Amino acid sequence: MIKRMIIMLIVAGIVLGGIFAFINFKGRMTKEFMLSQGEPQHTVSTTTAEFMEWLPKLEAVGSLQAVQGTNLSAEVSGIVTEIHFKQGDDVKTGTPLLQLRADDDIARLESLKATAQLARITYKRDQAQFLAKTISKQTLDIDKANLDIALANVNQQQALVDKKLIRAPFTGRLGVRLVDVGQYLEAGTAIGTLQALDTIFADFFLPQQALATLNIGQKVALKTDAYPTQEFTGAITVINPKIDINTRNVLVRATLKNPTHKLLPGMYATVTVATGQAQRYITLPRTAITFNSYGATVYRVEKSGLDEKGKHKLNAKQSFVTTGDTRGDQVAVLKGINEGDIVVTSGQIKLHNDAPVAIDNTVQPSNDSAPQPTDQ
Repeated sequence: MIKRMIIMLIVAGIVLGGIFAFINFKGRMTKEFMLSQGEPQHTVSTTTAEFMEWLPKLEAVGSLQAVQGTNLSAEVSGIVTEIHFKQGDDVKTGTPLLQLRADDDIARLESLKATAQLARITYKRDQAQFLAKTISKQTLDIDKANLDIALANVNQQQALVDKKLIRAPFTGRLGVRLVDVGQYLEAGTAIGTLQALDTIFADFFLPQQALATLNIGQKVALKTDAYPTQEFTGAITVINPKIDINTRNVLVRATLKNPTHKLLPGMYATVTVATGQAQRYITLPRTAITFNSYGATVYRVEKSGLDEKGKHKLNAKQSFVTTGDTRGDQVAVLKGINEGDIVVTSGQIKLHNDAPVAIDNTVQPSNDSAPQPTDQ
């Protein structure tokens, strides 16, 4: 039995050893075959690094408002008897807009005018009598005081009557009418809006660090999604002398001419302030740069000899770069890349240093300095 057991163990060892030897031989042969075939090429898209001009600028989102704009309302209460304007009209200063019922007030005004006229006649008559020394100076002074009081009452009532007629306080464009004839109007109730549109303010906030580059009269460019292909220009007219304590931002106001009335109060817009002379930087698409905890890297494509067909072999070389400002889809590169370098713009995720690559530029990532969103 012992002899049979030993023979069985020897046979089992030989069989297992053969199996392990075959697996090891197969793995070694497979590895040698793969090495003989070489690493497969990775298809990437590329661009040539080149210098572009960059204009130093600050960007912010601003709100538009009219140089003069208000919600019109009456100072006194009353019933609306006439409406003299049409919605959307352009009106001039002093144009009558709305009449409140003023019959009682006008009647009282006439009564007060009559009283004032009587006081004037009395005063003139007593002046003559005073010169003839038939009345005292005290009586004449009382007559003068009565005349002044009567005239003051007339002026007060005239002001009340005038308030019943609402006029345009400045030249501008009227908005939607908010009242109707016959409606009782409380004092302060809005009847519509009036906006002067020939000139527009753009208010925006910038960080306090930007104060050193801001000046009165500095040019600004404004864009709004209402007119995505049009740029409006103006200049800084006010820099607020106080920093917001909560955000540490400063309020800046620019003034823009608006002869076509395209810009309306309440719109938001992107405001760009040029802060210096144009500078030249090597510029790459954002997709060409990989950002990680070690820094920013790009892959350059370099030639490394000839293949069996006589064509240049291409290999990827990883380089660390120092980036600067961004604009749209572009990034300024300060260090790490030279003009004329071929840089990978897509397909980097499968690359490593010295990986063989093949270039296919039929499809390129976006490289627009001012991309516009596409409506879906």
